[in-house]
Amino acid sequence: MYQNNLDNLVNFTKKNRPRLALTLGDPAGIGPEVILKALAEPEISKKYDVTVVGNRDLLAQIYYKLNLTENLAPLVNPDELSIIDVLLDEEIKGQIISGIGNAASGAASFAYMECAIAQTLAGKFDAIVTGPIAKSAWKAAGYNYPGQTELLAQKSGVDRFGMLFVARSPHTNWILRALLATTHIPLRQVADTLTPQLLTQKLDLLVECLEKDFGIENGRIAIAGLNPHSGEQGQLGHEEQDWLIPWLEQERQNRPHLQLDGPIPPDTMWVKPGQAWYGNSLVQNPADGYLALYHDQGLIPVKLMAFDRAVNTSIGLPFVRTSPDHGTAFDIAGKGIADATSMKAAIHLAAELVSQRLAVGCG
Repeated sequence: MYQNNLDNLVNFTKKNRPRLALTLGDPAGIGPEVILKALAEPEISKKYDVTVVGNRDLLAQIYYKLNLTENLAPLVNPDELSIIDVLLDEEIKGQIISGIGNAASGAASFAYMECAIAQTLAGKFDAIVTGPIAKSAWKAAGYNYPGQTELLAQKSGVDRFGMLFVARSPHTNWILRALLATTHIPLRQVADTLTPQLLTQKLDLLVECLEKDFGIENGRIAIAGLNPHSGEQGQLGHEEQDWLIPWLEQERQNRPHLQLDGPIPPDTMWVKPGQAWYGNSLVQNPADGYLALYHDQGLIPVKLMAFDRAVNTSIGLPFVRTSPDHGTAFDIAGKGIADATSMKAAIHLAAELVSQRLAVGCG
């Protein structure tokens, strides 16, 4: 009787582990390496039900090549992994060369994504953790998307989505959450793209995410200005005076349960998060979330603080999606020196978010 109960408990635990689809990313980049390193960690392999989406033979080739390098961190043998083997044309596979992003590697990474999305929408997985891809390789392969986030949104049939970057400080355990209002567009298009309607949509997403994924209600959110010194009363730009400040005042009236700070001058908005990250004892009440208005306004400080552990999280999708906050690093692919810290963080965060959603009935 005892053994039967124990077997049932083991089966229940396995069944209820977060089910994660892990795409290889661009097979010519460091994605396969950081995945092999991350999945060698016992805490990941034992706690989560992880399935790699890619090519078994390509992953095996990379595994054996990496094992020839010196001072290599532990790798998991692909034979020990659950893998969805995505079929590729042999001609395409033959053109995939470690360290060189091209149309073939772009076609492969796109196929991995399509498979993972389809399987997740079909209910096979709770979350997708994506390896890094090269947008130029996608374009060379004929897929003209700004990035993986936009493909995920399109395939999921959603038009409300955002890129949230999450990182936990190794110094203080404080969690940084930064959402981008605009993402992969030229800088000269930012001011024309930003509107009150867009910011309301992004603020909605951030509030929903804080509540659903992190259990934070009545949160504090810091919102950046667009211009230096937030326009300095119209002397350095008119967007704040024309619509950003009136929009924020209206949002404060509409959301009295929230504390909305801003528009904060972009050069000072990140001082308090930096203090919270590094353990400055003078910092008080850092925000629960930060809303940056364009790509580099948010990602330069995030990467300065948390380059090796920040996680890109797509919010607004019907499932959890995370990704390490680094690129393909073709220049070091195949050399065995890629850091898997961000990939490990992406896997852990995906599992945490899945568990949180299931706990509050959002899964």
